[in-house]
Amino acid sequence: MAATVRRQRLRKLGCWALMAIILADLLALSDTLAVMSVDLGSESMKVAIVKPGVPMEIVLNKESRRKTPVTVTLKENERFFGDSAAGMAIKNPKATLRYFQNLLGKQADNPHVALYRARFPEHELNFDPQRQTVHFQIGPQLQFSPEEVLGMILNYSRSLAEDFAEQPIKDAVITVPAFFNQAERRAVLQAARMAGLKVLQLINDNTATALSYGVFRRKDINTTAQNVMFYDMGSGSTVCTIVTYQTVKTKEAGMQPQLQIRGVGFDRTLGGLEMELRLREHLAGLFNEQRKGQRAKDVRENPRAMAKLLREANRLKTVLSANADHMAQIEGLMDDIDFKAKVTRAEFEELCADLFERVPGPVQQALQSAEMSLDEIEQVILVGGATRVPKVQEVLLKAVGKEELGKNINADEAAAMGAVYQAAALSKAFKVKPFVIRDAVVYPILVEFTREVEEEPGIRSLKHNKRVLFSRMGPYPQRKVITFNRYSHDFNFHINYGDLGFLGPEDLRVFGSQNLTTVKLKGVGDSFKKYPDYESKGIKAHFNLDESGVLSLDRVESVFETLVEDSPEEESTLTKLGNTISSLFGGGATADTKENGTDAVQEEEEGPTEGGRDEPGEQVELKEEAEAPVEGTAQPPPMEAKGDAAPEGEKPPEKENGDKSEAQPSEKGESGPKGAPPSPEEEKKQKPARKQRMVEEIGVELVVLDLPDLPEDELARSVQKLEDWTLRDLEKQEREKAANSLEAFIFETQDKLYQPEYEEVSTEKEREEIAGKLSAASTWLEDEGFAATTVMLKEKLAELRKLCLGLFFRVEERKKWPERLSALDSLLNHSSIFLKGARLLPEMDQIFTEVEMTTLEKVINETWAWKNATVAEQAKLPATEKPVLLSKDIEAKMMALDREVQYLLNKAKFAKPRPRPKDKNGTRTEPPLNASASDQEEKVIPPAGQAEDAKPISEPEKAETGSEPVDTEPLELGGPGAEPEQAQQPAGQKRPLKNDEL
Repeated sequence: MAATVRRQRLRKLGCWALMAIILADLLALSDTLAVMSVDLGSESMKVAIVKPGVPMEIVLNKESRRKTPVTVTLKENERFFGDSAAGMAIKNPKATLRYFQNLLGKQADNPHVALYRARFPEHELNFDPQRQTVHFQIGPQLQFSPEEVLGMILNYSRSLAEDFAEQPIKDAVITVPAFFNQAERRAVLQAARMAGLKVLQLINDNTATALSYGVFRRKDINTTAQNVMFYDMGSGSTVCTIVTYQTVKTKEAGMQPQLQIRGVGFDRTLGGLEMELRLREHLAGLFNEQRKGQRAKDVRENPRAMAKLLREANRLKTVLSANADHMAQIEGLMDDIDFKAKVTRAEFEELCADLFERVPGPVQQALQSAEMSLDEIEQVILVGGATRVPKVQEVLLKAVGKEELGKNINADEAAAMGAVYQAAALSKAFKVKPFVIRDAVVYPILVEFTREVEEEPGIRSLKHNKRVLFSRMGPYPQRKVITFNRYSHDFNFHINYGDLGFLGPEDLRVFGSQNLTTVKLKGVGDSFKKYPDYESKGIKAHFNLDESGVLSLDRVESVFETLVEDSPEEESTLTKLGNTISSLFGGGATADTKENGTDAVQEEEEGPTEGGRDEPGEQVELKEEAEAPVEGTAQPPPMEAKGDAAPEGEKPPEKENGDKSEAQPSEKGESGPKGAPPSPEEEKKQKPARKQRMVEEIGVELVVLDLPDLPEDELARSVQKLEDWTLRDLEKQEREKAANSLEAFIFETQDKLYQPEYEEVSTEKEREEIAGKLSAASTWLEDEGFAATTVMLKEKLAELRKLCLGLFFRVEERKKWPERLSALDSLLNHSSIFLKGARLLPEMDQIFTEVEMTTLEKVINETWAWKNATVAEQAKLPATEKPVLLSKDIEAKMMALDREVQYLLNKAKFAKPRPRPKDKNGTRTEPPLNASASDQEEKVIPPAGQAEDAKPISEPEKAETGSEPVDTEPLELGGPGAEPEQAQQPAGQKRPLKNDEL
């Protein structure tokens, strides 16, 4: 009995836990009704949103354009974004920052930093000794890191999305280039934190493009693999991607389409910007040639002139894509001298000849990484703005050997649309059709460690080991566990990039540090001392490469195991509760757990520690969660937070008395407590002893080697700095709005003063006074308004509105009179007719009391009297005086009268007819006095199909008004079961009016 009660209690606790989780999901859902994506390009960005009723829509910026320049202008007291900042690039090129993404995650000695200085010499880049990076020095008190600048851009993109969605947005998916390494990805995540955005995922832009292509062609995907190549040449870089589409069977949703990234090739500096810079240099040379004999300065030394030339080069590149030649012209390029020169497409192609030779490079890289040939590629699709250059298409077509290049995708918006689809899939607020994504690791990652070994008796040496964690082009997100079996004391190991031989020498220099992290473990020896009687199963390090492609070390554990005898005692309440809740949420080991993992990889080259070759060496366990798609998402579920995540198929250990009991199968296939327990009889016969596993948490100290993240205090200062700028922008917008409102009021009122309708209700003196005040306010706004605060501007506007309040009131009242008086007259007439009809009802059918009709009559009379008296009084007043006939009074009178009429109408609607008096036999009522004998004796003819003796339905009687009959339409009785009416109605016969015919 007690066991039954405990089981019921456990079920209740499990149900409460389930309800708590559902409630938490609902609360989270209320804050995520809209999500956004940001396709962050080098030159411009595209923002897209999904919200209820608005599926996958590109956001329009303040200029109603679908793409926004990734540009920000920073001054002492103001900030400009987008097209406004692009316009400021010519006026103030030093304070206008653009193309800064190449500085993210890079140290000061990186070749890309030197390249940025060469391309944009107007910017001052200072050295940050703490992180070995650079920052922009705009003024004595203005300096910003590249992450802070990107944070401003992301915050601006969110403001555009919120204005478009008309609601707050916090969740976003951001695109990044596929070639971004760990440092660059972490830099983008830090920028998003500064902007207050919750990043659902950093998705590679080539993956987002492939997802967009697949989503809109879902019906064309089948079990046959289709290989598609996407060639994306944007402003700053070029990426070539090979994607395989096919339908696969998933556990949760059955057959679903899948895209798998098979190969990736890239060129970090091949793009439209480099072409524009070549054109800019060419135009600068032509301008210097034209002024060669005038001893003028080199135009390259003038930042404003170079900014104008770069803008013209951008326009020229676009025009030459469709024309054989074009005239470049700039008014007042430098020293008020105009520039005009003709440039042909042939000259442009000659300038960029070496760039066009690099076009096939990413194609070959992608084919090599995918281990495929061009014959296996069904289609090559162009993406990115720079692919519109005819020479690029010509060289690419020759390189891929196809008949034509695919242009059936929006080259500018495909990545943004794919990213916002992924955002909707990852959000809890939307349910989208599943689309399985298997992205690929571009840079392999391995673990390195050194250990002392004894090769011969008495001779010890150091052995360096390498174990690949994430191989090149392997799928992610995924988790892996590496087991160190031969350590009984504290030790260190290193996480580094693997073989990067596919990168050229220059690309390796741009890549930066190939060493990621040094991991120092503390507490390994103490764990062995704590469990001296247990057998060590190694030190397990759990790694996670999440959906954003960012690597993290979740935890390190020391695992021990021993044989213990089973006791017949019942499980503890805590264990039962854990098992109950686990069963509610599908916990427990299943046969599917093995499906997404691979067997442990045995070290082959390492010898045993003490004699036996059978002892296991270091092992790597692979948990490929990317192969287990989840229904309702376009990607596997996001990993758990760092420090809390557990590999798939493993249950997080539970603490008990300071120790941890790990409840999962071991690498060798031992059964753990998660399996289904056998019956007590079988357990005694088959399992006299079982294995018990204990897990001890190991302390971890991480030393970041590639690029240190911003310390938390520095990050908090950056967040506060961006918030201060945002607050300043909002205050500036409010002040501009107040100034615009004041200026608009002055101009509009000055124009209205001498319109006929305003002259009619004002005196000359009043108009002169108002005009004088308006003129003085206009002068003040021009002379001192630039220094006025928002409060001063609002006070000035309130003063002017108060001055003109009487004038505007009189005009508005006169505009409202005709409509309001007409409505009042109509209501009075209808009310009078209704009252008259109510009084004509016979006493037998009367449903209104005398008090009710008298009250209505009183209200009608009072309203007529008020209206006539007030209109007459208003006619005596001059138009310049305050009117006594007010529209609000008319509305009040109408409401009072309508209330009385509605009361009587509602009473009539629900009133029940009074019963008729019966005759002596109790069969029928007395006939009317004026009814003839023939009328009374008339026989009713039944309708066809009705028996002769069937009793007909009596027809409603007509109302009696005086001595004349009232013509009324017969009441139609609709619906099933309605009987036909009496066939004939005697002439002159009257019937009382029924309530529902009033």
